[in-house]
Amino acid sequence: MSAAAPVAVVLVAMDDEAAPFLELATEVSDAETVGNAQFRRITLSDRPVVLVRSGIGFVNATSAGAGALFRHGASVPLISAGSAGGLAKDVAVGDVVLGTRLVNADADARAFGYALGQVPGMPEAYAAAPQLADAVRHARTEDVVLREGTIGSGEKFVTAELAARLRDDFPDLLAVDMESVALAQLCHSFGTDFVSVRAVSDLCAPDGTEFLTHVDDAAQRSASLVTAAIGMLTSSS
Repeated sequence: MSAAAPVAVVLVAMDDEAAPFLELATEVSDAETVGNAQFRRITLSDRPVVLVRSGIGFVNATSAGAGALFRHGASVPLISAGSAGGLAKDVAVGDVVLGTRLVNADADARAFGYALGQVPGMPEAYAAAPQLADAVRHARTEDVVLREGTIGSGEKFVTAELAARLRDDFPDLLAVDMESVALAQLCHSFGTDFVSVRAVSDLCAPDGTEFLTHVDDAAQRSASLVTAAIGMLTSSS
């Protein structure tokens, strides 16, 4: 397939989250394994895209994201897609969360005067690129419940007990995942446009069974909205 400059890099953590993008794509290259990640060139909405399956967690996401930026340039937007746990009490399974603000739910350097969630030397939070957020808003269809607000990321699967603590520490969190803020920090460092679009697969259930039940549906919802939004993008090269 064509090696045209991609209009975006779409990064997901798991094969389950990559699958709906591969189904929606009209062209798919062979997978290339780099470290723990898999890279594919695909065509979505008649646009060339790089789809990256990174693996779960901050380090996997950041290493894969950095590899994509070095390969394709920091001017190519990066989109974090896939599933998330719903944290706000009015968020429902199946809602899609547009992360207009991202925070590190693991960071705590308050002893040195930093805000809770702030990594020393980094901002308190990271904002989505306005043009990417607008593309997601315009791509939304009537059957999509789109929530906008803060996504928090940490290295723990959020159970009910941890969810209660996070609600106290970060009252504005809509959802939580294990990659988005790491990618937001990477993109902040490189001046790369970034947005996270995550569908709610579970409500931070105690044993994770709700996640297993709904992850495929959440991945599909995220992929459908991201694919439609990509149709509004043009190459940044």
